[in-house]
Amino acid sequence: MRLLLTALLIASALHAQQPAAPKPKAYTDPAHTDEDFPIQGEYVGEIDGKTYGVQIWAQGGGKFEAVSRIGGLPGAGWDGDKATITRVIGKRAEGAKSAAFESPDGSIKAEVNGASILVNNAEGVKIMELNRMNRTSPTLGAMPPENAVVLFDGKGVNRFPKSRVDESMGALMEGVTSEDTFGDCSLHVEFFLPYMPDARGQGRGNSGLYLQGRYEVQMLDSFALEGKDNECGGLYRIAAPKVNMCLPPLTWQTYDVDFIAAKYDAAGKKTANARITVKHNGVIIHENQELPGDTTSAPNKEANTPGPIYLQNHGNPVRYRNIWVLKK
Repeated sequence: MRLLLTALLIASALHAQQPAAPKPKAYTDPAHTDEDFPIQGEYVGEIDGKTYGVQIWAQGGGKFEAVSRIGGLPGAGWDGDKATITRVIGKRAEGAKSAAFESPDGSIKAEVNGASILVNNAEGVKIMELNRMNRTSPTLGAMPPENAVVLFDGKGVNRFPKSRVDESMGALMEGVTSEDTFGDCSLHVEFFLPYMPDARGQGRGNSGLYLQGRYEVQMLDSFALEGKDNECGGLYRIAAPKVNMCLPPLTWQTYDVDFIAAKYDAAGKKTANARITVKHNGVIIHENQELPGDTTSAPNKEANTPGPIYLQNHGNPVRYRNIWVLKK
């Protein structure tokens, strides 16, 4: 027994001496990234009268996944039929400026150079070309109505106490709570997710918009992923977005939210759950969705009081700008 305990102690000590795994690098400047970043993006093309939309996301180390949809891109032609989605892994050779993809049966090969995707058949004959699309939200830069409460404009208005500002971008940094509180309201916020090709899941550009500090609309680099309730636009553990409208990282994106607070009677008993409608980059991803209670990790518990706007710090450099709220 003594020998066993000694061995366990030695093993434990050796494990403790192992250096911690390096934290995945987070890029915040499109001009200073890696060799994979120019390839990542959205592409659209046509063949035989059909439109195809392809999203390519970087997985680190020259690896990529190409996600193809018949009809076009999410929110721009694709009808939402997940059965039409295909996913193919690709690779960029060291020093190369393009990535190569091949269908599982070898019948189609594609080269992506960042400006276009050239698709060839097995004999090397070009059958299709898709060109890069750089989409922006139609509500980017939306001006606040005259009677809105401006929380941050990057020009001097900042109603988030103890906040930090990224002066290079004129943008608010993560982990802040507004000094103003709100009940029923409409909100506009623009956010900028870092490029973290080596990270996965909840470690890939994570933050969240919390209405009243209670109900989270997830922020996460979920570009080209499935669109789950814990991914971008998700209502954590409540509802997945109707469509994954996440654009590539290092792109300014928008949430436009209509929020109805929970209702209570004179005795303080809740009589109606909160409800929320969310547009992500101009597309409705939740419509009058019921919120049965405060979401996971909410700093405030559900109560019969107004609450602040909270932008979560989850350890990733997420940025925000043009934040305003219209009280109802």
